[in-house]
Amino acid sequence: MPNPEFTPQTLPSQIRSIDDLHGPAGRLEALLNSGRGDAPYSALICHPHPAGGGTMHNKVVYHTMKAFSSFGLPVLRFNFRGTGLSGGEHDNGRGEQEDVRAALTWLEINLRRPILFAGFSFGSQVGLRACCGDTRVKGLIGLGLPVRAVGREYKYGFLPKCVAPKLFISGDHDEFGPREELAQVWERAPGPKRLVWIEGADHFFQGTKESPGAKLSRMQAEIRLWLQETFALAEPKTLV
Repeated sequence: MPNPEFTPQTLPSQIRSIDDLHGPAGRLEALLNSGRGDAPYSALICHPHPAGGGTMHNKVVYHTMKAFSSFGLPVLRFNFRGTGLSGGEHDNGRGEQEDVRAALTWLEINLRRPILFAGFSFGSQVGLRACCGDTRVKGLIGLGLPVRAVGREYKYGFLPKCVAPKLFISGDHDEFGPREELAQVWERAPGPKRLVWIEGADHFFQGTKESPGAKLSRMQAEIRLWLQETFALAEPKTLV
């Protein structure tokens, strides 16, 4: 059972390549940031659309990993099929859902603890679709949830079955998730849920002309706050 008295680590986590994560299309390139042995959860993070250069090394993905790691949680990142060194070919979000499920199974078998999910942009929609209703996943974070992008439309008819706690974070100038439309998506999701708008941020949590400068630290702070309040994790003393 998760330990409500769990305190965050103060030493940097170790990172290692994972060689035995395989999906239906082949091996999935992956990295694991190790956590404390008594960590109450593990975490899985999914990257944005590969057509736009999205990989597990994306800045939003990296900062999200740091938020989880600051509590000593082990964090798994991987490249979807056809991205980086991962086998297979891009499948427009269909096969990628199976990649997410393969990563969940890897965490279940190897780390044996409840899982928290986070995804950015394409990775948020695909990951939420795969994780909603999966009893292994105890919390869901959607970052920059897209509604439409580069001719692609994203549907969220599956959200009513997402009963685990949810956090959605978007920039209030997100060009791929207009505020009114994303608010309608959020309304379809059952509670518990939280929707946070980062003021002066675009889709990538970078600043606007009126509010220059990256907003990634504010996004990261909202993730940490939600983890503290929702899962009783102690406030980090230092970021790793």
